[in-house]
Amino acid sequence: MNVASSLQKTCAEQVVEALVAHGTRTIFCLPGVQNDGFFNALFDAGDAIRAVHVRHEQAAGYMALGAALATGKPAVYSVVPGPGFLNTATALATAFSTNAPVFCLTGQIASRLIDRGIGMLHEIPKQLEILRTLTKWADRVSAPEEGAQKVNEAFERLASGRPRPVGLEIPPDILTAPVGPEKPAPRLYLDDPALDEDALGRAARLLAEARNPLILVGGGAQDAAAEVKLLAERLEAPVFAYRMGRGVLDSRHHLSLTLPAAHHFWKKCDVLLSVGARAQARQLNWGVDDDLKVIQIDIDAEEMERTPTPAIPIVGRAKTVLQRLIDALERVGSRPQSRADEMGALKAKVADELAALQPQIQYLEAIRAALPEEGIFLDELTQVGYVSRIAMPVYGPRTFISSGYQGTLGWGLATALGVKVARPEVPVVSVNGDGGFGYTLQELSTAVRHKIGVIAVVFSDGAYGNVRRMQQELYGNRVIATDLVNPDWLKLADSFGVAGQRARSPAELEAALRRAIAADAPALIEVPCGPMADPWPHIERGKVRSRKAA
Repeated sequence: MNVASSLQKTCAEQVVEALVAHGTRTIFCLPGVQNDGFFNALFDAGDAIRAVHVRHEQAAGYMALGAALATGKPAVYSVVPGPGFLNTATALATAFSTNAPVFCLTGQIASRLIDRGIGMLHEIPKQLEILRTLTKWADRVSAPEEGAQKVNEAFERLASGRPRPVGLEIPPDILTAPVGPEKPAPRLYLDDPALDEDALGRAARLLAEARNPLILVGGGAQDAAAEVKLLAERLEAPVFAYRMGRGVLDSRHHLSLTLPAAHHFWKKCDVLLSVGARAQARQLNWGVDDDLKVIQIDIDAEEMERTPTPAIPIVGRAKTVLQRLIDALERVGSRPQSRADEMGALKAKVADELAALQPQIQYLEAIRAALPEEGIFLDELTQVGYVSRIAMPVYGPRTFISSGYQGTLGWGLATALGVKVARPEVPVVSVNGDGGFGYTLQELSTAVRHKIGVIAVVFSDGAYGNVRRMQQELYGNRVIATDLVNPDWLKLADSFGVAGQRARSPAELEAALRRAIAADAPALIEVPCGPMADPWPHIERGKVRSRKAA
């Protein structure tokens, strides 16, 4: 090698430099032969980027997802192509459904052999097409000088429009090839769409005239919590969320409602303001009529084209649009009287209805009592998790983490690890069923290796309990393929070097959580349990209005 070439950087080195320039300080990963060039460059970068390696590729994707959901900022993971990439597909699908800015940086086979079907290690047909189906943008680095450029483009896509995952694949021969010293400077832009002034004016007037306005918030409102609160108080309009919007308005605020309370209010709502949420689900499930007018705010224009179509669609970022509406309302109409007494009575009524959901409510009360206000709770597909969506008090944005409509069983532990890496200063509690926990329990090793102090609570009933109950109640007790053989959870925890505790009651769970939070180290708390009250009649509530005949 001559002196000139020895001074050249590789594509991989420039890719790492571009990642650092865009603020990447952690990469979740599992190395492999096709990515050797990248990890060699990562080693040379020293402390600039922390490599958090996992026991299974799915965990790398989930950890990036958790970090993105906890912060709203891009999170990067890297895996080998083929089976490695496919192992992360569920995490990517969940990132897509939850609008999480996850960056999948995957390997490929040698560039000259892609899609030739000759059976190279980790080769799958049309990998890039698969990646594109799970992301808002994906591309391939086809020449060494494109590496930094396409990393920059990936971050531009992450910062633009609807926050969804992106992907980039780089063949191994491209990674190790030398490139010149020139590299594009990082650029970031936010493509705020021009606001429809007429729609803003009509929306302000409609809200000012509304007698019973209602605000629905989703994941798109998480970074507009202050504006949501100001607008709600200006209108005395109750605010509700189901999964992704929980925490946008503090549960202790008199205008903050859970899903069941909003269902009661839906009967008399005359104007629904949907902010960064899929309003169609509520309309389809709860019903609409000619007296209900919908204003929908979303960064994604495509959301306005789904049915039912909103009366006033406003394409824009929630924070920007809400502030404009607040300003307009100050010039239109008078302030309504407080609805504190009305909302208090409604909340009391719903609390009485939900009191039957035991022992879930008692366990959630124990978790809430132990978890500090800023602590983060991660919802899993388990009985306590289901009830948490409609009953657990949530005090701030991005402190209730959910897989949204994807309903990703088994994501809990690994995703919580990513949350804790991104937010190491706050306690992170993941609730799991024994079925879902089995998907990623090996990542207890990752927690110990990287000193990630996640607290995993495992409700253990020896079954896929939700499915088993449906088989019993809906199919005449034709129970099949739902029983589980579990390890001794405390011995399992001890084998990984994790602090294990067993809690047989809500009071014992609260005490165990307090000890685990104080230790700030990886912890597993087993909660032996049996069948729990069915939450679904309280969640899947039916129509209360219907469209009038023409």
